[in-house]
Parts: sequence; C-alpha cells; structure tokens
Amino acid sequence: MSSKIIPVVMCGGSGTRLWPVSRDTMPKQFISLFGQDSTFQRVMRLVSNDKVFAPAIVITNVAYRFTVQEQIQACGATGQIVLEPMRRDSAAAVAAATELALARDPDAIVGVFAADHVVQDGDLFVETCRIAGLVAAQGQIVTIGIPPTSPATGYGYIQPGDELQDGARRIAAFVEKPDARRAAQYLLDGYLWNSGNFIFDAATMRAELETFEPDVMAPVSEAIARAEPDLDFLLLDSTAFGQAKTISIDYAVMERTRKAAVVAGNFGWSDVGGWSAVWELSEKDPDGNVIDGRGYVLNGANNLIRSEDAVVAVIGLDDIAVISTRDAVLVAPKAKADQVKEMVALITAHGESEAGAHREIQRPWGKYLSVDTGARYQVKRITVKPGGVLSLQKHYHRAEHWVVVRGTAEVTRNDETIIVHETESIYLPIGCLHRMANPGKIPLELIEVQVGSYLGEDDIVRIEDIYRRV
Repeated sequence: MSSKIIPVVMCGGSGTRLWPVSRDTMPKQFISLFGQDSTFQRVMRLVSNDKVFAPAIVITNVAYRFTVQEQIQACGATGQIVLEPMRRDSAAAVAAATELALARDPDAIVGVFAADHVVQDGDLFVETCRIAGLVAAQGQIVTIGIPPTSPATGYGYIQPGDELQDGARRIAAFVEKPDARRAAQYLLDGYLWNSGNFIFDAATMRAELETFEPDVMAPVSEAIARAEPDLDFLLLDSTAFGQAKTISIDYAVMERTRKAAVVAGNFGWSDVGGWSAVWELSEKDPDGNVIDGRGYVLNGANNLIRSEDAVVAVIGLDDIAVISTRDAVLVAPKAKADQVKEMVALITAHGESEAGAHREIQRPWGKYLSVDTGARYQVKRITVKPGGVLSLQKHYHRAEHWVVVRGTAEVTRNDETIIVHETESIYLPIGCLHRMANPGKIPLELIEVQVGSYLGEDDIVRIEDIYRRV
C-alpha cells in the first residue's frame, strides 16, 4: 500500500435506540456517553493517526453540520465536511466518498467508519486498519469482522472462507441477524460479527457500484461534480443526489461482489446498540451500578441510572435502566432495553414531539432551552457563543423581552444598535427587525420571554444570516 488510508466517517444517522438521550435533534454519535468525548469525537481521534490515515472526510447532513464542525474542532481533529442534502442510505454516502477520494488520488484506499461505534484498544484498531489496507490495495473490499463474545441476535454475521493474505479471508457468506439457536451455532462455527466498517480500493468500489447499482453511482457522481462550497462545508447538489437510489452498501455491493474479504478485529468493539451496551461499557460501582448524574440506588445492583436534571432514586431493584432527561423518562429492565425503538415508534404515533426533539436545541451561534410554555407565552434560556451572531429577523405574531444574566449583548433593533449588559433588558415589539450578537469573550446568557398569539419557530422571517440559513 503506497498511500495512506483516507478515512470516511459517516455521521448522518438519527438513531433512536438510546432514546430519550438520543433523538433526531441530537443523535447518539454527538452525545457524551463515556467521559467528555462523544463517540464521533472518539472515532475522529482514532483516524487522526497520521502514520496510517490521511486527512478525513466526514459525511453528514445539513442539520448536523455545525455540530460536526464544533466537535471536530473541540477534539483537535481535522476533516473535510461533506453535506448530503437528503438521506439516501449508506450506498450513496459510500459512492460520494469514493468519488471524493479518487479526486485526491487515483490509487486511493478508503476506510468507511461509523461515528457511533466504540473501540477499546485504539492502537490495535489502527494496526488492523493498516493490515486491511494492504489487502484492499490488491483490489479487495475488506470488512472488519468482530470475533463474537456471545451468541448475539442483534448483529449480522460473516462466514469466513478461504485464506487470502495478511490474515484476511474471503467472505463465503453474509448472514442476516439470526435467531438464538442459529447465533449459538455461528459462534461454534467461527463466524464473525459484521461491524459495518470496511476498507477498499476506491477504483474497485466505483467499478462495483457502476456494475451493481448504476442508479446510485451515476447520480452521486453528478452531485459531486455540481457540489458547491457552503461556508466551510461542501454541499452536494440536491437535484442530482435526490435521484440516487436509496439502498444500503451491504445490499448494493457487499452481498453481491466477488471481491469481498474479511479481517478479524480483536480491538474490543461495540456499536453501542442500546442502554445495555452503555452499562457494559461504563465504569461501575462495587454493586455493579452505573450512575451518571443525580442518581441514587439503595439495595439494588447492576442498574444503569442516568439523569440530566432531576434526582432519580431507585430502591430494591436490580438490572434496570432509568434514563431521565428534562422532558422524558425511560424505565426498563436492561434485558428489554432493545425495545426502545418500538417505544419511540409508539410515542411518535401519538404525536408526542419528545419522540424526536429535545427541549434544548443546538444552533450554530449557541443553543436555547425551552423553560416554560403557555397558551400565549414561552420562556427560553439562550446561550450565545463568543462571536456568535443570530440572524437579522422579524416575527409577525410575537413580541420578545430579553434579559441579560451573563455577558454582554449587542442588539440591533430596527435602525438602532444597543449594548445590553448584565441585569439589563430590552423589548422587541412585534414586527421589528432585530438581531443579537455576542461581542465579548465569555458566553452570553439571557432569558427570552415571548408573548403573542403564535409562538412557533416557523414565525421567524430571516433577512440576513452569517450561517446562510436564509
């Protein structure tokens, strides 16, 4: 292998298996589940090893672009951020990564990695990728298979075939998620879990996509050709990308190609597929309890307690998960926590916004938290990062009062520019043009009180916006 692996980190998903912490507005890959870093940041650190990896490509969607940018900067990594205009499943994302990699290097070797997985031994992970890259350079599409630690029914399996080189084997078969009996047999027969992470020669992948799924490759190639810079991001052309077939890379290529190989990864891997996995991966007290936040357990063992705000008290219970956020609570036996996705579907069917939206919403300039809501009013706590600037906007149905509690706000109100200090307030009547900025060196915090006949976020008419959301 003459060149380094170009790592492609896929982080556009909106998984619900860790609800209520993970939701559409802030999915699990961006959440700090183990220590300060999110799983996305942990992956970015892994693929920042410049002895094996080239600068990364991060593929996400427009909704998460500023979160991705902020988290990359916070962990000291770098990467080209590519925006999908809509979701088209993993085959289209891999096709886009393939084209971008080939534009860098016609002999490019690409590694595709999920942003929401956890690796225990980073050095061994990097070495496994290096070995897989050597195999990929011979024209193979190499999946990293995980030696099973249990007869799990939640993973797809890989049947290894004939030996190739450097510990790699041909893939004899991909097997869908089995029942318990088959999973136990697969364990005995030496099958591997399919981790969904793979490394390939970019020219080989392009050829296979053109052969098996031209309705993916051709539109994505056009979307890349028509892509345009958007601030610090590369935005794929929406018209062309929207024509791409929606299909996973497993169905599109991996289960059909004759060039599939597998390398075993013994580096300690988890896809963090549910709250049971979070408990398994977390540090425990002497009774086996994992407590994150204001949680207390009396006469109970092997529990997972996570609380963002309220005090959570558990008495005399074992092996349960209690997950408490500001606006939702999940209580379940850990053994049944894999049913969370079904519960989210049930909550969604009843029209509960908490199924997909958090009360605290991230914005490129900072964030806001909805504190209280009534028929004609809403109270928010707003935080603006140093240098953050909200859009120049107006509302047709509400007036706003802003009270600064920390920092300094520079407020535009029609033709005025007003500096508002701590403990001071300003009134914005219905229909006035207004904007807020933080010119200071510390976060700006304020309380916003909205009053009016309609308080929805779609009553924001943006006139100008430095983040190009107009």
